Amino acid sequence: MFYYLLKYVLLGPLLRMVFRPRIEGLEHVPDSGAAIVAGNHLSFSDHFLMPAILRRRITFLAKAEYFTGPGLRGRLTAAFFRSAGQIPVDRSGKEAGQAAIREGLGVLSKGELLGIYPEGTRSHDGRLYKGKVGVAVMALKAGVPVVPCAMIGTFEAQPPGKVVPRIHPVVIRFGKPLDFSRYAGMEDEKAVLRAVTDEIMYAILTLSEQEYVDQYAAVAKAEQAAAAGEKERRFPRSPLG
Repeated sequence: MFYYLLKYVLLGPLLRMVFRPRIEGLEHVPDSGAAIVAGNHLSFSDHFLMPAILRRRITFLAKAEYFTGPGLRGRLTAAFFRSAGQIPVDRSGKEAGQAAIREGLGVLSKGELLGIYPEGTRSHDGRLYKGKVGVAVMALKAGVPVVPCAMIGTFEAQPPGKVVPRIHPVVIRFGKPLDFSRYAGMEDEKAVLRAVTDEIMYAILTLSEQEYVDQYAAVAKAEQAAAAGEKERRFPRSPLG
């Protein structure tokens, strides 16, 4: 109930009024039946803009940190995501990844739409990063199509660290569903999972026209943070500025 209240009364109309997103290829999202919508992830706003324009309800796998934040703000954020039907995902290890897959398969088993960001985290610089194979595992095990989606302009509207988004043109572009039935029963083959994931990421790349980086986003973020820390250690800032 809260999901539809957000979508049609509280948040959806406001998002559509502020961002005025241009929607392309919406006909590629099936009107019924289970499917995965796999998109790039540029902004916190992505969580809300896509559901606001889809005719069907979509459930996202959301990072567990949204549900475990401290203080009043953390509790409100957790309540918001739970009320909207989103699923927390612990990204801290292999077993955590298996738990996320089980949750996603549960959504698909009900014939619903599942939203996932194969990069696993938001892009910190607007580029598209290597996809994780969880999306391929779910697509093959559930035997469902994958609809690629590109969010364009949300990085400029609300880059990482910016709380209040700025007005900027946004395009939400869906591609033709990808059918991986030829790989049925091969969800335990690592080479197959990598091939399926790369095909999904290439479809997203074609839609978004981003620069592609053949590296996991989390690794790139960690390397950037380490480099910044080393620079600060070697060249500390003067207390006088």
